Amino acid sequence: MRRSAIIACSVVLSAALVSCSSPAPQGEQDRAGAQEKPGFLTVADDSLTGRGTLTVQLDYDSVEADGLNPQTASSARSWMLGSLVYEPLVTIGPGFEIKPLLARSWEQPTPTTYVFTLREGATFSNGRAVTGEDAAGSLRRLLDSKGPYVGQLGPVKSVKATAADEVTVELSKPYTPFLAALANTPAAVLPMKEIEDGSLDLTKEMLGSGPFTVKEHQQDRSWIFAKNTEYHDADRVDVQELRIDIVPQEAARLAAVRNGTSGFSFFNNVDSIDQLSGTRNAKVVNQNNSDFYYLIQNSQNPKSPLADQKIRFALNSALDRQQIADVALGGQAKPTGVTPVVLPGACDPEELPAARAAADAKAALKAAGADDLTLRLAVYTSEPALGQIAQVIQQQYAAAGVTVKIEKLDDSTYGERIFAPKADFDLAIGWFAGYVDASMVSRWWNPVVAGFSAGFIGDDKQLDKLIDSASAQPAGDAREQTLREVCDRVDTNAEMLPLVTRPGAIGLRTDKVSPTLYANEGFGNILRNITDFTLPAAK
Repeated sequence: MRRSAIIACSVVLSAALVSCSSPAPQGEQDRAGAQEKPGFLTVADDSLTGRGTLTVQLDYDSVEADGLNPQTASSARSWMLGSLVYEPLVTIGPGFEIKPLLARSWEQPTPTTYVFTLREGATFSNGRAVTGEDAAGSLRRLLDSKGPYVGQLGPVKSVKATAADEVTVELSKPYTPFLAALANTPAAVLPMKEIEDGSLDLTKEMLGSGPFTVKEHQQDRSWIFAKNTEYHDADRVDVQELRIDIVPQEAARLAAVRNGTSGFSFFNNVDSIDQLSGTRNAKVVNQNNSDFYYLIQNSQNPKSPLADQKIRFALNSALDRQQIADVALGGQAKPTGVTPVVLPGACDPEELPAARAAADAKAALKAAGADDLTLRLAVYTSEPALGQIAQVIQQQYAAAGVTVKIEKLDDSTYGERIFAPKADFDLAIGWFAGYVDASMVSRWWNPVVAGFSAGFIGDDKQLDKLIDSASAQPAGDAREQTLREVCDRVDTNAEMLPLVTRPGAIGLRTDKVSPTLYANEGFGNILRNITDFTLPAAK
């Protein structure tokens, strides 16, 4: 197998910002078998014949208030872990196209009608057949749950089991991202019979039709998954046991890849790429994500200068997103607007209003009477990249005459401060899952739909209409124009500002596993293709 090479550089933050070299374009990288399969970062080596245990290390565990319930899961990590057990009707391919999963096929007889036919022989891990009633009941239950993901499903009018292996969904109006919204764990098909008779508690147990079952889970410590023998393609799944260790310290995960105790690990600090170079049987690949970092400028405190749109916009124009990508993220990220730049139909971040006004930031602040601002910028400490981004923004704002004081908070305190009904902060950095349709994440800019953002952004009715229009329009030039208008209005309002994409560095041991990985990921699932992973034979 040919080895993959990633170019990286150290992050340097000083009074004078120093940029780093960017990675080689994906097509120029030496990817193991992926050059023959466009859209893939690596492709599993089918000549490997091993079967056994794969150990994976992650930085944090599922963090849901409702325990293991996939329908209320709001974090990408929870979606990934849940996807090992649960299956939605559809999934995504390497080009963000929609592919069959638990549904073997579907038809769309009208713009608002979707008819799904279930995969023949589909069963839950307890051996019971998956039915149309399970599929219909799961979607109805999700809609009734009022969970955070419900806002992505759009205008669902009715969900009915129309045959033993069929479910029909009616929308009240066309909604282009509907299939894309179904391709995620919260929309998975659940065993409704067991849920309704009380024999299954979704918050404490997991029972699905996916490739694995849960043997053991110790919160914030570890998971052990066993191969689901009832899975429809169980014979070709080489990972018989999947052990996932939760290891918050990045240095410890690096050490585990070096010494071979971990075969596959996730890193969110680009410096990790350099630190694994030269390690025998280890390599790092950088997976592009539709996920992106954003900067919140809290507009909802009437006593704050940030209540003034002109000041917020001037601050937005002081941001150099390419510099953030190069310096804070080692050239591994890409500037983006509200439509994730890696997705089809996304707007060009270089054409946004603030980018065109960049030379006037300091003058605009002075004209608005805000040439001597001091602002607090909150970040949480569990993700090192946030602090690095904050330092770059601090220096960029300083060049515009604004003093920024960075506040590093633990995750719990950050959540309490930022997402409170009356948010207590000036500026904050976070990140969103970017999903797989260019209009999906924009729904979080409607605080009525999102809920969590109501404390720090206002409800712009014109923006709401544009977001809804983009969701209803079919793919094409008209939709792309509407998406550009969404990007422009978000950029002009300057309340919650997309910055750069969130890269994912995956370290792996070539003597432990040969994975299949998409070059681009939309739901933060580095284990998406685990049923295709191959393992070396035991020596």
